[in-house]
Amino acid sequence: MRQSITAARWALSGFAVTLVAMAGIQVGAQAIAGHNSNAPVNYAADRIELQDRQNRVVLSGNVDITQAGLRLQAARTQVNYSDAGSLSIQRITATGGVTVTRGTERAAGEVAVYDFNRRVITMAGNVRLNRGGDTLNGGRLVIDLRTGISSVDGRANGSSSVTGAVGGSGNGRVSGSFSVPQGN
Repeated sequence: MRQSITAARWALSGFAVTLVAMAGIQVGAQAIAGHNSNAPVNYAADRIELQDRQNRVVLSGNVDITQAGLRLQAARTQVNYSDAGSLSIQRITATGGVTVTRGTERAAGEVAVYDFNRRVITMAGNVRLNRGGDTLNGGRLVIDLRTGISSVDGRANGSSSVTGAVGGSGNGRVSGSFSVPQGN
């Protein structure tokens, strides 16, 4: 009886440590969510193609896009815009080794969509989120810049605005590791 109580306490303690560590990675994802999505967007690439009739710009080769401390890098991006008197970015779709960084946080995946109207960044396909020594892996990461809520799930695609994404964590689950403070 005493052993089962001790085992239950250890299990409960382990669960509490996991919750605290998960809160730390969630706070990290929320730091990306504190981003000013109204700031100007700067870009550079090896090649830029303006497709005026389709209201889009295709950037390819070492694409580097920055906005207020947020940096997106990819092999190729498509920037959709509206032209109602002045140009207004609607969406950036990035493919090919996509990384999004802000400060010490780094998210990587196969595809990313930054929807400026909804203020949501969605990454899909073998998503990896790193913050310090903490890592989180899954199929899809959704960062809501309005609410500050970020979520990772095991699906590579689904109800998000990313369609046709492939990959994922392979087993439909989220995994990761958390660093633990070292005692003296």
